[in-house]
Amino acid sequence: MDYRTERDSMGEILVPSKAYWGAQTQRSMENFTQSAERMPMPIIYALATIKKASAIANSKSGRLDSKRRDIIITVCDEILAGKLDEHFPLTVWQTGSGTQTNMNVNEVIANRGNELSGEKLLHPNDHVNMSQSSNDTFPAAMNISAVTEINGHLFPALDEGMRVLERLMTENMSVIKTGRTHLQDAVPITFGQEISAWLEMVSQGKDAISQAMTTLYPLALGGTAVGTGLNAPEGFAEESAHEIAGLTGLPFTTSPNKFHALTSKAAFAYVHGALKGLSADMMKIANDIRWLSSGPRCGLGEIFIPENEPGSSIMPGKVNPTQCEALTMSAVQVMGNDSAIGFAASQGNFQLNVFMPVIAYNFLQSVNLLAETFSYFTRKCLEGIRPNKDKMQENLSKSLMLVTALNPHTGYDKAALIAKNAHERNITLKESAVSLGILTAEEYDRYINPQDMV
Repeated sequence: MDYRTERDSMGEILVPSKAYWGAQTQRSMENFTQSAERMPMPIIYALATIKKASAIANSKSGRLDSKRRDIIITVCDEILAGKLDEHFPLTVWQTGSGTQTNMNVNEVIANRGNELSGEKLLHPNDHVNMSQSSNDTFPAAMNISAVTEINGHLFPALDEGMRVLERLMTENMSVIKTGRTHLQDAVPITFGQEISAWLEMVSQGKDAISQAMTTLYPLALGGTAVGTGLNAPEGFAEESAHEIAGLTGLPFTTSPNKFHALTSKAAFAYVHGALKGLSADMMKIANDIRWLSSGPRCGLGEIFIPENEPGSSIMPGKVNPTQCEALTMSAVQVMGNDSAIGFAASQGNFQLNVFMPVIAYNFLQSVNLLAETFSYFTRKCLEGIRPNKDKMQENLSKSLMLVTALNPHTGYDKAALIAKNAHERNITLKESAVSLGILTAEEYDRYINPQDMV
């Protein structure tokens, strides 16, 4: 491999000749484990958005000339188009402020910009990082990437799932089946009513995330190193936030208290708490579906789900609820991520939280997992659900809890006696009521009608 010599404040270092990064990126690669957990690209794209907005704001304040502004914008657009992805190699497990990733972006923009301009026009610190610090750019990038990924990936996946659930609910609103509480038989319910709960879970989960996400709109940018705004011109914070809002189409603003914005990451714990709430409901929905589809002959077997692949390497013909399993595993991972984010958010010592990369990594992983697995779950499972009406009717007819409808006519104690006698003698409720002399057959038929119980 060919190398070139780069210099920074610590001296010279060899960098691969084809790499756009510079000395500080290279030092990070040599000083930290190069694990599989790379800094998520949404963070890089968010930093590119910040650099573009900052160049525009610095140009408006007269600090940055139009030639440098334009070349910074050009390179940022290349980054945002995904053309330079291979030049951002750093691991999550680096400095807790994200400084090395900020400098990675600064160096790539400077070196690529100088290549495009044919002269040494840009310095990574003096021009690309003008009016900024890693301490305010990285937390701002966290906010931007979180909101962008939720809006761009998670919410569309939830919307897709809600459309399918609404269709299933409508189609099955008159299909009566037995309800279940405590995993025991309960009074009847329609399959559509059961699905309506799943639909509401997704809807309320989305609403909770959307409401919590407003805490991520205020940006730390303009606070520079410790929140005082040192080396940033007056109005930079407001103007850069305005530009970011325009570039993203999202209502970002400047944080009214930069000291808080740099050190507190409670907003991420709060928003991720809403993601955890959604994952809890995803777990419930997936578990309901795999219980209801269990069998096919020795389980509940009340619904059919798509058969996507063989389920066993040894048992021929076995098919498993694999989409349910993928979604529930993702939910477990999100719950684990929530613990990591909560611990990391508690570590905002003095003027800076230095657990930001792990917060960003876990948060974005949760968003991506929920978006991707729920999208596949919708297309590979939900869309193909069909009720097994015969099995539902069979289970309903055997349910002892139909006896609940007798309470107003016989009283609770006599109704309980009918149910207990039917269970012990393995006979129907009707046979039990008649044999005990509590009701006639005609009275039973008049009182017990599942249609009237839902």
